Formats: sequence, structure tokens, C-alpha cells
Amino acid sequence: MQPLADKLRPTRYEDIAGQPHLFGEKGTLRRLLGRGYLSNMIFWGPPGTGKTTTADIISAQSGMEMRRLNATTASLSDVREVTAATAGVFGAGGILLYLDEIQYFNKKQQQSLLEFLEDGRVVLIASTTENPYIYIYNALLSRATVFEFKPVPAEDILPVLRRGMAELDSRFGQTLPASEEALMRIAQSGGGDVRRALNILECAYMASEDELTADEAAAFIPGVIGEFDRDGTAHYDLLSALQKSIRGSDPDAAVFYLARILEGGDIYGACRRLRVIASEDIGLAYPLAPAVVAACIESALQVGMPEARIPLTNAALLLATAPKSNSTVAAYDAAKADIEAGLGLNIPPYMRPSDRFAGYKYPHDYPSNWVEQDYLPEDVRGRSYYSYGENKSEQAAKAYWEAIKKRGE
Repeated sequence: MQPLADKLRPTRYEDIAGQPHLFGEKGTLRRLLGRGYLSNMIFWGPPGTGKTTTADIISAQSGMEMRRLNATTASLSDVREVTAATAGVFGAGGILLYLDEIQYFNKKQQQSLLEFLEDGRVVLIASTTENPYIYIYNALLSRATVFEFKPVPAEDILPVLRRGMAELDSRFGQTLPASEEALMRIAQSGGGDVRRALNILECAYMASEDELTADEAAAFIPGVIGEFDRDGTAHYDLLSALQKSIRGSDPDAAVFYLARILEGGDIYGACRRLRVIASEDIGLAYPLAPAVVAACIESALQVGMPEARIPLTNAALLLATAPKSNSTVAAYDAAKADIEAGLGLNIPPYMRPSDRFAGYKYPHDYPSNWVEQDYLPEDVRGRSYYSYGENKSEQAAKAYWEAIKKRGE
């Protein structure tokens, strides 16, 4: 039996759910294709957002012979077989190659396409769920235009589900009522993926007797909604969003992204990132932050989920509402730059253990445990790597040392 999602696959651009920036009245892709302009394209976005459907419509309207390859299983010989067809009569008008999951092709496989893209014998439409600017080599990327497909809002999935209900009713010769609440819950459970929502609808329909209710639909709705691939872009996007929210002192956004990460099952990724944030973004503005976060993480790992969410939320909110300073990161990076430039290779003789008493001044022998002395190598002497942050803790340290050093002059 043909899956419902395949049966309802659109055949016109205007029937594609969501993507108004691509297929709306002023959508970029719709306008380009409407003028007969066809070039190499890369479709980037989550599953179930219309990438393959768009390629099918382009193929039907262009009249070009379409070949399909999936990079997860295709080999270099498969690519050569497609390009070899351009020399035959069936490829005289050019071949449209749809390459799904192109991120799984290595550099050599991607490079094998370049010759044929240059002279137009092959028009490439590649799709990927990962960031193409990371996973696709520049030589190929420069010969294509990237179009981003975004998760489809539940409001745009809802009309598709209504069409799905009509199709199922027609298929089974009945009229099964479905509440709007049930359809909206299914639309929301798709997490922006139309295909996923239709699959849930089909299962719920088949399990229902007199009516498709919200409770009936709930039985087929996954506990985790949305994309979360621990080895892919979505994983790092969420961790990055968590850190940026905390760095921006937004506790609401911090809790939201933490919840998405934890509900996606990545407690260890969350713990590692919170440790990093404590030192990178809070740092000396609140020196106890790393210790407090470490205690929260230890507690979380001991109790496990779902209770682990409580100490980890404590950590995220503490960091989001704490004063911020990146002075430690800036200081290290400044010192690293000089080291990479080959500076500071010769440590002053009195700084070496064997020459401790050859000119070295022992600070504890002086008032306030400080004495003016050069510690840096001669070619970087006078460099200032650390700048006190504009926060209470670091400004207090600055004032203290300014007073000490003034007394020691």
C-alpha cells in the first residue's frame, strides 16, 4: 500500500507546505524557475521540508532526464555511470542529477562532478540536512546556489493533514471524524517535518474506531519532538544556542535550549558545555561559577534523568544571571598570538629554577608580598595580555593591586 506521505506529495510549487521565502508569491526559487532559469542547486534543511519534492517538480517541468543517487550508498562508479550517460543520445539534452545526502560523499566523489557541471552536461540538485558550508567542498559549493528549507510550522502542516484525512477516508470508503485538537497535536508533533506528521496521522487513523481523538493521536506522538542528531549540525546548533543565550544573560532562552538538549537525550553534551561556559563567559566575574556548576553536574550525573534536569537548570540559570567576563579567554589568546609569532623563547635567567638566587627577587620577602620585577622574556616585555573586566570582582582585584603596587613604588 502506498504510504500516505508519498500519495500526497505535491506536484506544483504552490502546493508545497511552508517555505514562503522559496515558493511564495515572491519566493526566490519559484521566481527563478518560473523564468526557466535552471542551475546547480543545493537544498539544505531538515527532513520532510520539501527538498525531494521540489527536485521532482523541477524534473517534471524541465523535461530533462533525471537520475537519482543517495550518497549514503552510492559509489564513485555510480557517479561515473551517470556522467557517462551524457555522451549518449538520451543525455543529449543534459541530465538532471538529484544527489540526496551529499554530505556523505567524500572530496574525491564530489570532485568527480566538477567537469560535468562546468559545461552544463549535468545539472546538479543536491540535498543535505547538514550545513553545506561545512560539509561540501568549496570547489563544488562555488558552482551551486544554496537554498535553505526551514522547518514547516504546525499551522502550515494542518491543511496537509486535512487532505490526508480525506485521502484515507476515500481509500477505506468511510468518513472518520477527527477533532481539530487531534490534528493540531499531530501537526505540532511533526517538529517541522510534514512527512513525519503524515506518518503519525496514518497510524492514528488506522488505530481509531469511531473518531480520531487527541488521546488516540497522543499514543503515536514521540516523546522527543524535533531534530537532534548527536553527530550532526542540529546537535552543535543547540549547544551553541545554549551558550549564546547564557552569554547574552537570557535565562529564558537558556532554559529552553537546555530542555531541548536534555529531552534529545544528550545529558553529557549539556554538562560539558555548561562547564565550558562557566570559565569562558563568566570567568573571573564570578570565580566560584566553575565550582558550583561542577557540583550541579555531579549531582545530575548521579541521579540521572529526569531528575537531572533540576541541578542542570540550576547551573544554567546561575550562569545566565551571573556577571560576565571573557578576560581569561582574551588574555590567553593574546599570549598565544605572541607564541605563534615565535616570541618569548628566551626565559629570563633568574626565572629558571637553577638560577633562582641569581637576580630573582622573592616577593614574600617584601611588604605586601610584592616587588617590582620583570617576569616576561625580553622581546615581549611590557606586553599586557590581561585586561580587568568591567565587573565587581575584577574591578575589586584591580583596585587592590593598584593600591599594593603604588605603595611599593
